[in-house]
Amino acid sequence: MNQHVLPPIRPEYDRVLAPFVEAPVERALPLSTRLWQQEWLRKGLILATLAVAWEALARFQDNDLLLPGFLATLSALGEGLASGELLERVRISLGVLAQGYLAGVVLAFGLTTLAVSTQGGRDLLSTLTAMFNPLPAIALLPLALLWFGLGSGSLVFVLVHSVLWPLALNTYAGFQGVPETLRMAGRNYGLRGLPYVWQILIPAALPAILSGLKIGWAFAWRTLIAAELVFGAASGKGGLGWYIFQNRNELYTDRVFAGLLLVIAIGLVVENLVFASLERLTVRRWGMVR
Repeated sequence: MNQHVLPPIRPEYDRVLAPFVEAPVERALPLSTRLWQQEWLRKGLILATLAVAWEALARFQDNDLLLPGFLATLSALGEGLASGELLERVRISLGVLAQGYLAGVVLAFGLTTLAVSTQGGRDLLSTLTAMFNPLPAIALLPLALLWFGLGSGSLVFVLVHSVLWPLALNTYAGFQGVPETLRMAGRNYGLRGLPYVWQILIPAALPAILSGLKIGWAFAWRTLIAAELVFGAASGKGGLGWYIFQNRNELYTDRVFAGLLLVIAIGLVVENLVFASLERLTVRRWGMVR
């Protein structure tokens, strides 16, 4: 009878470890490298470079009527803000912009919700965007003045047109890119219609939606300024666009550039504070974008 052979037992032993030595601490990055990693500083340097180039070109040309310097433009901007005139123009422009932008956002989400719910909605969205998206919003201003008169309704109408189509296209593209597993999960929970869109599609498509919101904002802002140039000339009042138009007629070129500088500044603030904060609090925190 075969006896079971036990495996050999390895004897135990202690291994003496070398005394612990603290790991060497990496040297801190140079101050210049740490500063260059700050995005706000890099963008600030770009803006400062553009301002210096502007001032140098203006002094080289030496004609304030054609190109006032950056410092002269800042002086005119300060005077306009101190007098309250520019603040009132900004208030008028932003008030109209808010109405048109919000109306465009609501219509865009309604149209895309219909598109992801029914085949007829998809056909409607495809047809309308193919028809109206290539049409410049400012081209509709003469019709808007006929239909809505000289009130703010004309401006709101062209703003809705400028926001609606790019936002609807981006939102629908984002909905189409939602993974099928998320769609199936929503259906398994019994979600249909609006609850399905709000709880499944919108969170998953948020990067595309935010991109559409930024594009819609940019289109609306530039359309408003361009429309106010015409609308202000027709009604004798308006926002920043009318301020620019009026001072151009009176040959106050420094005020014209001050108005343009304020338009750019508002765009930078909205882009780098409002939308950047919204992205940081949502899609970046959720790991949906790098």
